[in-house]
Amino acid sequence: MKVVVLGAGLMGKQAARDLVADDAVELVILADRNTEQATLFKDQLGSSKLEVLELDAANDEALAAVIAKGDIVINALFYTFNEKVAATALECGVHAVDLGGHIGGATDAVLELHEQAQQKGITLIPDLGVAPGMINILTGYGASKLDQVSDIRLYVGGIPVHPEPPLEYNHVFSLEGVFDHYTDKSHVIREGNLLEVESLSEIEHVEFEGFGELEAFHTSGGTSTLTDTFSDINSLEYKTLRYKGHAEKFKLLVDLGFTDRTKTVQVEGHEVKLRSVLKAVLEPITALGDKQDAVVLRVMVSGVKAGEDISYEYNMVTVKDPDTGVTAMARATAYTISVVAQMIGKGIIDKAGAYPPEMVVPGDEYIAEMAKRGVEIKETVHRSALQN
Repeated sequence: MKVVVLGAGLMGKQAARDLVADDAVELVILADRNTEQATLFKDQLGSSKLEVLELDAANDEALAAVIAKGDIVINALFYTFNEKVAATALECGVHAVDLGGHIGGATDAVLELHEQAQQKGITLIPDLGVAPGMINILTGYGASKLDQVSDIRLYVGGIPVHPEPPLEYNHVFSLEGVFDHYTDKSHVIREGNLLEVESLSEIEHVEFEGFGELEAFHTSGGTSTLTDTFSDINSLEYKTLRYKGHAEKFKLLVDLGFTDRTKTVQVEGHEVKLRSVLKAVLEPITALGDKQDAVVLRVMVSGVKAGEDISYEYNMVTVKDPDTGVTAMARATAYTISVVAQMIGKGIIDKAGAYPPEMVVPGDEYIAEMAKRGVEIKETVHRSALQN
């Protein structure tokens, strides 16, 4: 198979690294406007399978010409390109996957291409990061083992192994994205009803081996399509994991208006966006640099099977790779999108149409493939007989 990877940022490069290691992949095209970093990566990787191309993704003709070179396209560009890339891939007869993006309805726009994709025999799968992404796949897998699903609980955090004050946090993706997740409303299902709750609210404490007790709180975007796919269940909630005290500190910044996208103040005759000030202050303080990061994840899917109350629990803790220097977040994210792209290329996923990950990615094979890459996902089954 030939795979086009759009975007030579951290996720794009690590997806390319994983792809060239598979014998079924004959060519990987890494396309980016900045070919310098992509070429440097190619030289470091030393694989004859990897080709670097210059691409301005805003140029529709150039984008189509590059996508047409592959059987599958991995879109690791900013989420604003998701709809365009999916539609272009469809026109070119190429399967496509992306890293998601709940803001502005990007994922919904991709899923609306379902009928066209079915007619052309093309598979489109958005939202293939960690949250959404990995949690969707594991939720779908747990749900597939039950006769009836009642409750879903999701916990995910990208955290430093060695936290430092004042926020005990290092950003592993855009701070703009962090601000959005902490500011926008979170969607939950309670007693069968879809509701909005404030982000950074309803703090609870969750234990993870090696990290002790972490705090979990609502943030936006993590559930993505899950509230639609499982709209008929009793409850569904997603919470972000951080070290204790983080939510309270950030809540103050949100309440003061520092994460507001439009709020401005006058400083010495200059109009300044509060959000830009916060980003400028936090960027150097929270930069990961050479520090070690971790991704901690727990998915709990509860319901009934053969007259018995059963919960399927999935736990993952992964850290930065000491050998390659690849961050934990890049391993969890880039391996997820690469594994699913390869499943499409090998015919393991062969349903034509546009699908969210929980509906189409086989969980058992996904867990096995991630384990081959050193990302271990452990399943635990909790049982209790129903009372008559």
